Amino acid sequence: MQALERVNMVRDCVATLIPSGQKVLISANTPVDIMQALGGSFTIKARGHLLRVEGKDADALGKPVPEPPKLPEGATDEDVEKLVWEQLKSVYDPEIPINIVDLGLVYRVEIKALPVSGRRVEVDMTLTAPGCGMGGVIASDAHARIMEIPTVEEAAVNIVFDPPWNRDMMSEEAKLATGMY
Repeated sequence: MQALERVNMVRDCVATLIPSGQKVLISANTPVDIMQALGGSFTIKARGHLLRVEGKDADALGKPVPEPPKLPEGATDEDVEKLVWEQLKSVYDPEIPINIVDLGLVYRVEIKALPVSGRRVEVDMTLTAPGCGMGGVIASDAHARIMEIPTVEEAAVNIVFDPPWNRDMMSEEAKLATGMY
């Protein structure tokens, strides 16, 4: 993976070590290489380690923080579900430059009305490998992206392993990008 850009951290920032998922602090003025910038988050290299910086901390890299998603007035459950899928397409494994939808990791999205107001979104997803150290980080990212959607008051992202993931679940574009035909 070749660096896209070298920058100095603008401010202190908590990042996630890849692939362990451990949180670490990167100090202001630390030089880092941006290795991947997809879906609003960044994979960087600092002091010989790969780390993930969330989109909400893009300013620490001198980059704009992504705008939250919007829904039309009076949006239907179908509108919300469409936006959920779009949000999930902005979630990337920090080591693979393909979103979790095209990787075939998302098995189910369900929208439920809450008793008083708002909606609950339930997602079942899997990982490419059961022992993936970034699994919790990816699920947490998916949850955060869903919670950005207007009218969504609750979300649950469940990691499941049945059926087991295999490359046939990938989109044609993802298969082409990874050479997994």
